[in-house]
Amino acid sequence: MNTKLRSIGRVFTLALLISCTVWQATAQVNYKTREEIPAKYKWNFSDIYENWEAWEADFKAISVDMEKIQGFKGKLGESSENLAEMLKIQEDLMKKAYKVYQFVSFQSTVDQRNMELMAKLQKVQLLFAQFGVATAWISPEMIQIPEATMKEWVASNPALKDHKFDLLDMYRLQKHVLSEEMEQLLSYYSQVTGTAGSVFKAISTADIEFQEVELSDGKKVKVTPGVYSQIVTNNLNQEDRKKAYEALYDVYYKNKNTYAAIYNGIVQANWAGARAKNYESCLDAKLEGNNIPKDVYLNLIKTVKENTAPMRKYVELRKKVLGLEKYYGFDGSISLTDFNKNYPYEDAVDVVVESVLPLGKEYQAKLKKATESGWLDVYENPGKRSGAFSAGVYGVHPYMLLNYDETLDYVFTLAHELGHTMHTTLSNENQPFATHGYTIFVAEVASTFNERLLLDHMMENTKDPNERIALLTQAIEGIIGTFYAQTMFADYEYQVHSMVEQGKPVNAEILTNVWGGIANEYYGDATEKTKYSNYPWTRIPHFYNSPFYVYQYATCFASSAKLYKDVMEGDKKDRKAALERYLTLLKSGGNDFPMEQLKKAGVDLSKPETIMAVINQLDELVDQLAAELEKVKKS
Repeated sequence: MNTKLRSIGRVFTLALLISCTVWQATAQVNYKTREEIPAKYKWNFSDIYENWEAWEADFKAISVDMEKIQGFKGKLGESSENLAEMLKIQEDLMKKAYKVYQFVSFQSTVDQRNMELMAKLQKVQLLFAQFGVATAWISPEMIQIPEATMKEWVASNPALKDHKFDLLDMYRLQKHVLSEEMEQLLSYYSQVTGTAGSVFKAISTADIEFQEVELSDGKKVKVTPGVYSQIVTNNLNQEDRKKAYEALYDVYYKNKNTYAAIYNGIVQANWAGARAKNYESCLDAKLEGNNIPKDVYLNLIKTVKENTAPMRKYVELRKKVLGLEKYYGFDGSISLTDFNKNYPYEDAVDVVVESVLPLGKEYQAKLKKATESGWLDVYENPGKRSGAFSAGVYGVHPYMLLNYDETLDYVFTLAHELGHTMHTTLSNENQPFATHGYTIFVAEVASTFNERLLLDHMMENTKDPNERIALLTQAIEGIIGTFYAQTMFADYEYQVHSMVEQGKPVNAEILTNVWGGIANEYYGDATEKTKYSNYPWTRIPHFYNSPFYVYQYATCFASSAKLYKDVMEGDKKDRKAALERYLTLLKSGGNDFPMEQLKKAGVDLSKPETIMAVINQLDELVDQLAAELEKVKKS
């Protein structure tokens, strides 16, 4: 399968695919309108297009390019010149597609109430869907070119040099390319298969009705996910946290059968698509495109599930420090120390910029430029979507969304998303368009590497014991949320998909039992069970939007931990070589299979010790946290 054809659909979800961080806190800097926010804190859309007339011109040009591509039907196998010319037109189309889509998408992101922008976004999506149908013939026709002929063409025609990796990899996936008629038929279902995910979004956002509770201070609040996050993070009354937890989860619990039906529809669609493309399983269908060994996925699940002791030790420590007789999941966000420091945005930028110096002055300068040039949309405003992401526009620069709230969490979010931004920047600067796009399998390496550098820098520069406790807790929660939790989610997805592949039924009771079984293996009796304990599967967006995606958070975390150790430890010569390997990885885009890219950088995810390195790191951090807490207790 030609990766640029796969990319046309992925343009819609770039913002989701290059980010994992979502925070629900309330901003300290509040603006009533977007117009009040100074320009230096907002995206500069004119870097993409100066005006809507320029956007419209490229939108129309895409249709012209589509027509040109149709002129090559039946001619790709005639000569390398025909193939090269078609790929050049397709590449020009894709460059426009990134700009046309993101110009609208980014503006809609900061103004979701603007129906005119939503209409334009749907217009672009319809155009891309039409492109998928109209070009369904390309992959089947290209695969008819003998592999030996293709190798000869690539070697002799300089215009095909940039496409070598994609063109030759196509034959590895040959058995999954269908006839032109079958590919076209499947393309008709491209939008239908996403309907279940759209239903999840609608019932979980637009149509959801949250409950109101009265807290111990007499205040009545409607428990939305954002309010819930604030209560379980800041309210020291366990009964209040319990009320908020029950109010939130009861909404999802009451719709459990609907959520089960939605998820069953998604899994069934995945299985239908996998079989249509001649894959043995849904997991194979998700992994084979990037040549990821199935054992990497299964060994990750096995290794993590067998080594949950450090996580349970952390829970027991929290229970003891908080003085709780019973410890519930909703007790997991309360701070272990009285620490409420605010971090103004400019200060956070300075700290993050300083922290990346170990990656070199050139890297540091590029990162600093990103914060000064209209690449970041910093503050919350009415109508702006929540969370944070970084998404690239080839030939322009990455755009980074924040909803900065001056918390320590968001200082780390800033470092995390700037890691994505630098990865995209270095890939785009050093790769041609054909290989600029890195896979999700390596996407979280740079972001989590940056977070670790920030942790070190802040630990080295603070003498406040409470801040040190907050920083260690931040690091521990990062490992639990990015490594342990995502592996747990991956286990759930694998088990449910396997059931469907075996023809077993899927309903709310079955999904709840699957979740409960996995949760028990992870936490055992470290946390108390409630009526709602086994229902988080109802509200995790990745299950419904990006199946078999979350395991990559864990593999990326393991990879960055290994790379960090190589770059920061050992003698000067070894560290310098490790840094060069790491920066080469960030510059490599998608010029090789991700497992091979990581091996070149010094990471082999097929080895259990790579996974165990993170688990051992968590164990050490929990011990360090316990020691810091003991110091505060004695002081």
